[in-house]
Amino acid sequence: MLPGISFRRRFSDLSEQEILAIAISSEEDDARIYRTYAAKLRPDYPDSAKLFEEMALEEDRHRRKLIELHLGRFGEVIPLVRREHVAGFHMRRPIWLMENLGIERIRAEAEAMEHDAERFYLKAARRTGDAQTRKLLGDLAAAEAAHQSHAVALEQKHLAAESMESEKRTSRRQMLLTWIQPGLAGLMDGSVSTLAPIFATAFATHDTWTTFQVGLAASIGAGISMGFTEAVSDDGELSGRGSPVKRGIASGTMTAIGGLGHALPYLITDFKTATAIAIAVVFIELWAIAWIQNKYMETPFLRASLQVVLGGALVFAAGVLIGSG
Repeated sequence: MLPGISFRRRFSDLSEQEILAIAISSEEDDARIYRTYAAKLRPDYPDSAKLFEEMALEEDRHRRKLIELHLGRFGEVIPLVRREHVAGFHMRRPIWLMENLGIERIRAEAEAMEHDAERFYLKAARRTGDAQTRKLLGDLAAAEAAHQSHAVALEQKHLAAESMESEKRTSRRQMLLTWIQPGLAGLMDGSVSTLAPIFATAFATHDTWTTFQVGLAASIGAGISMGFTEAVSDDGELSGRGSPVKRGIASGTMTAIGGLGHALPYLITDFKTATAIAIAVVFIELWAIAWIQNKYMETPFLRASLQVVLGGALVFAAGVLIGSG
């Protein structure tokens, strides 16, 4: 394929038979996606899994009706035309890009699938002058709208208040284990462990550029180290802590951010100004860590503050004393 040239067909060039063929293949693809969602959610979210199983069955019923319509109008041979063959058609993400989505995002993706299909058919119906084609596209749009209404009804049927609350707790717990805990550990390590080398360098040299270079190296190095350590420490299979790659990214990124927060001020050439801003950033970082511990880890705020601020102050003091000496 030549770069910049699209070989997808225009919708206006399709026949009514080809439009019907796309509708059939789309219903089949969507049913497969819903079944994949159900299989993914079944271990932790059984009620939502039932929801997607029934949505898949609904797509099957619509596909069978469309096939019956095709048999009546055009015969048994259905053209091999899929939505990815048509320019401007709503596209579905490859399923492997959605395997790590959370439950709320999966529900949103499913709603968007039905809404996008309805919107496409309505837009296509307005652009055609053929009465039969317009009617066909209008019927397909109405079917997609009915899918959305049915999805709401199924959610009310399967997801009682108790189930929704239970699934929210499970989802929150997974977020804590996969993202919050590793990220918080990284932020604490990056913010506290880099205090001594950065401020020791600052007070020893009074050179802002050298201090920034030391801070940058310490932050990036600590981020890489923490990220790899977190990723290889637990594959998540038994502990349920989730993907090691996600945890490694969360830990490594937040470690680097924690160190860079008080290293970046030393890009300012005036030593006193840079140091004053860096110290202010340190206190903001330490209080932010205490707030995160209180909000997400349910650690009493006073205890979290004493632990983080006191520990950070001791490391900061050590760096200043070593640098000044």
